[in-house]
Amino acid sequence: MITIWPQYLNKNLSLSEGRKISKEIAVTNPTISDIERALKRLGFTYEIERDKAYPGKWYEKSGRALVEYDNTKLELIKEISLKIKEIRK
Repeated sequence: MITIWPQYLNKNLSLSEGRKISKEIAVTNPTISDIERALKRLGFTYEIERDKAYPGKWYEKSGRALVEYDNTKLELIKEISLKIKEIRK
């Protein structure tokens, strides 16, 4: 299981604040609902935990997704981000 936090995909955050991918691929203020929609369309097996807070922002319950995925976390994050961009168009 790979844990995905919305912060990983957020274009408005710096790398030290939690963003894991380049700003070109990242999206503006992704929510756990955006991530869930993308995972559903990509056909992944996942679990959403809405009451969880990203450790760097422990006071903000952003939620997280636990995803079954065989490749790297970075590949998964990029796939989700590109799907969110496609959905938002």
